[in-house]
Amino acid sequence: MTSVVSTTKPPLDEEFYSLQPEELQFFKLHTRIDDDQELKSHIIDVQQKAYEVYGYPCIRLFAFTRLQITTSMIYDHFKELARERNGAVYLELGCCFGTDVRKAVDDGWPIQNIIASDLRKEFWEHGHQLFRSTPTTFPVSFVGGDAFELIAPHAPFYEELKTARPVDLQGLTSLTPLQGHVSAIHASRLFHLFDEERQLELARLFGSLLSPLPGSVIFGIHGGYPKKGLRVIAIGEEVKMFCHSPESWKELWDGQVFRKGSVRVETRLEKVSRKDLNHLSEAGMGEFYDMFWAVIRL
Repeated sequence: MTSVVSTTKPPLDEEFYSLQPEELQFFKLHTRIDDDQELKSHIIDVQQKAYEVYGYPCIRLFAFTRLQITTSMIYDHFKELARERNGAVYLELGCCFGTDVRKAVDDGWPIQNIIASDLRKEFWEHGHQLFRSTPTTFPVSFVGGDAFELIAPHAPFYEELKTARPVDLQGLTSLTPLQGHVSAIHASRLFHLFDEERQLELARLFGSLLSPLPGSVIFGIHGGYPKKGLRVIAIGEEVKMFCHSPESWKELWDGQVFRKGSVRVETRLEKVSRKDLNHLSEAGMGEFYDMFWAVIRL
């Protein structure tokens, strides 16, 4: 797949470790480690092991400790789907250690209706180490592999399927059997890893999975910009990142992925503060923005 991830691995630095009160409470609950320093040492230990698997900046910068899913403008709606839609399926793509999956479970999503997926199975295994769980104590279904290979190309569905969704999510080895059956898809820090063409291809694959029922949603966060185009960032080396603007992101989903007028697209572009950017070299980078987004079936 075409990726814009840096090929270098800057050294780890524990100065980037910082938990907000909600995050600290969350990790203490799930790890059962109450001492702040012991918890920090535990998280850093798992971080070091995962960084050897692949040197993603999100691992180096402790992004896996952030409860990213809760920052969505439709998080309340996401929780309502779990309560009000019988058998609703939630898919987390690019799950890494499964932090957001665990938060969703805390907030009401039934474990048996969740699927997590990541390119590297090792990250999911390190997630069990991080949260001191096992596949028995936290039996969320995991499907490892490249999303471009796990999902067969198919147009979105516009009428409710007559066939039932797979009953045993644990038995899945690909995501194709879920096409048209997923009520909520969350993907953060994923789309900006690819160029413009591959972002559209990935979005179409996501669209094939989404249930046609009104209220079904795809949402997440990734790098954006007021005007779409390539951005040069520096994370050990100069890397080009393609960023959509809020307008081009809406046009992608409403008209290119789904029929025009069949979805509502919400976006929020936020400039990342210089304090938050102190982990990145500013050479040639300029301003950096996070785009929060949601695509909701009408």
